[in-house]
Amino acid sequence: MQVRELQVPGAFEFTPVQHGDPRGVFLEWFKVERLEEAVGHPLTLAQANLSVSRAGTLRGVHFSDVPPGQAKYVTCPRGAVLDYMVDLRVGSPTFGVCDVVRLDGEHRRAVYISEGLGHAFVALEDNTTLTYLCSTGYSPGREHGVNPLDPALNLPLPEGVDFLLSDKDSAAPTLAEAAEQGLLPDWQTCRTYVDSLKGA
Repeated sequence: MQVRELQVPGAFEFTPVQHGDPRGVFLEWFKVERLEEAVGHPLTLAQANLSVSRAGTLRGVHFSDVPPGQAKYVTCPRGAVLDYMVDLRVGSPTFGVCDVVRLDGEHRRAVYISEGLGHAFVALEDNTTLTYLCSTGYSPGREHGVNPLDPALNLPLPEGVDFLLSDKDSAAPTLAEAAEQGLLPDWQTCRTYVDSLKGA
């Protein structure tokens, strides 16, 4: 498994080795020791999610209050997405920066999204399936969003697509509004929390 640290601190890409023969393909899409080597601590598994999306579906940008936040390990076993990891941590040297990774059923990459980062994706094919391993369970009062179409985010979205958004994502505040409302995570708080997971 190859691991690549992305531009946004706390975001990583994992590319598995695929073993194919006349029967099909086998791969290890998650290895706790490789994740721990990359991020400095294991992923506590509290919930596993699965979403199936039509082409053009845009979900996010979602994030949770820190602590405890919600770290995610995400892969796409069927179809294809552009997966976005956005630094929403106020005070971060990369605040507002976005990494994008194509996840699909061909290369079978995965991404790790640390606590405090925003996450979004756009489905490129019908019946695109994403699976998520999550460090904490869903907690409605601690979950927030930023409108993914906010020009201030400048997400590198595909052109010429009539995006499908939930009512909640359509009504989500802009980045500036979320900052004014005090919803965004704090860089130092996130660092302190993640360091505590590392035993630092």
